[in-house]
Amino acid sequence: MAQKHSFSMQDQNSGSMDNHEPEFLAVGKFRRPHGVRGEIVMSVWTEFPERLEPGIKIYVGDEYIPYHIRSVRCHRDDLLVALNEFDNREEVGGLRNQIVSVPAADLPELDDGEIYLHQIIGMTVINSEDDQNLGRIVEIIETGANDVYIVRPTTGSELLLPAIEDVILAIDLETQEILVKLLPGL
Repeated sequence: MAQKHSFSMQDQNSGSMDNHEPEFLAVGKFRRPHGVRGEIVMSVWTEFPERLEPGIKIYVGDEYIPYHIRSVRCHRDDLLVALNEFDNREEVGGLRNQIVSVPAADLPELDDGEIYLHQIIGMTVINSEDDQNLGRIVEIIETGANDVYIVRPTTGSELLLPAIEDVILAIDLETQEILVKLLPGL
């Protein structure tokens, strides 16, 4: 997902894509046709919905089939999207429940100290007090207060780390490491 997070960064080139980056990122999900002119309701998963504008190419489903956006408009908390390739409700209905993606290389540059959440998955977590490898980030839970990183060690049970400044000390994109301070109870 194209979501971002702010942290103390050791590598300030956080907006660039490199060889460990995914090729596509999910930005939403088509839900159901709307009206009779080929529009479809899309749940928005990106912090940058304004980038989904007429003329851009999106990729749909597990096969990343390319389509071109004809029009986009807001509809409650969702978007109504019309694609050049579809003119009616029945045609666009075939895209129901499909994930909508964009190329990761097309993501906007972030400000210094910001990082996309997808860049954190797979990073090695290091304890700042004893340099112990605690495992790798396997998932991020987005909560109302702060995100929680799930760390899977090579042995033992998973560790839940709140993504707060007192715990996450630094993220280094180059070495793929996150330096953390374990608070009492973690």
